[in-house]
Amino acid sequence: MSTITTKDADDSKHHCAACGDSDDGGGSLKACTACNLVKYCDRTCQIAHRPAHMKACKKRAAELFDEKLFKQPPNEDCPICYLRIPINLDQNRYQSCCGKMLCLGCVRAHFVAAPDTEKFKCVFCRTGAASSDEEQIKRMKKRVEANDAQAMAPLGSYYQLGMMGLRQDHAKALGLFHKAAKFGHHHAHLILSLCYQTGRIVEIDTSKATYHAQLGAMAGNVQARNILGCDEENAGNMDRAFKHWMISANDGCGLAMKAVQEGHKNGFVTKDDYAKTTRAYGNSIDEMKSDDRDRAVAFQYSRGMGEVPPRLPVILSE
Repeated sequence: MSTITTKDADDSKHHCAACGDSDDGGGSLKACTACNLVKYCDRTCQIAHRPAHMKACKKRAAELFDEKLFKQPPNEDCPICYLRIPINLDQNRYQSCCGKMLCLGCVRAHFVAAPDTEKFKCVFCRTGAASSDEEQIKRMKKRVEANDAQAMAPLGSYYQLGMMGLRQDHAKALGLFHKAAKFGHHHAHLILSLCYQTGRIVEIDTSKATYHAQLGAMAGNVQARNILGCDEENAGNMDRAFKHWMISANDGCGLAMKAVQEGHKNGFVTKDDYAKTTRAYGNSIDEMKSDDRDRAVAFQYSRGMGEVPPRLPVILSE
């Protein structure tokens, strides 16, 4: 029985998978960008080896993609209180003056504590609030020119819905959503996923809907990840569905936590995974919680300003 040694494996890294030529350790061979399993002299060798390599390449590429897809995404903090930004959009506010996303707890606390002359100034940069919709749009366009993806997504929503004094323009809206998505804005990916899924302002394209939901989930959008979980459940892929929901629950999503609880009762989630998810969910809730935020939410509901509807692609601004 032959044994592949570490030396053999290392040597294979310096030989073309098609013709067998060696680069003598010089690094002239180019790895297959999809799977990184093999290397080639040039494009000709890669094409010649494709029939033999395709199956292993697709398998490894799918594994590498899943490693990224099912990785816990990073979290963002409010630049004022340094607590985690809430995952609910209606509990945050985008400041078009400085491009910062602030939690409503800090915005509300500043409004309550500041003297009358300071109440309507940005709590981060101290710029006065926009005096009109026209001025607000002007500020947002300026942020867009500075490649601020946080401004692109809401401005696109205003064009989509014909709000803030703008004429409804679906082409401009779609362009802004795509531009924000290219900069990695997770909510823009969610908006595009919903648009392609429902046929809102674009033709229905389920593959693009899934593509943007995946990118949005990897960037940290729990709603996009919940959509992926539902899609996997509908396809009968329960293991993948609950992987998505456990990641969302880890980020503090209550709906996902309820799904994980049901999954545990029905045998889809192990006792160990359920315990880990429950602890992570509790930790995330604690990290996003503060007295100021609780007061801000209570104030919202007292004014009849409940949660933003899940399908309404609008980010709250000033």
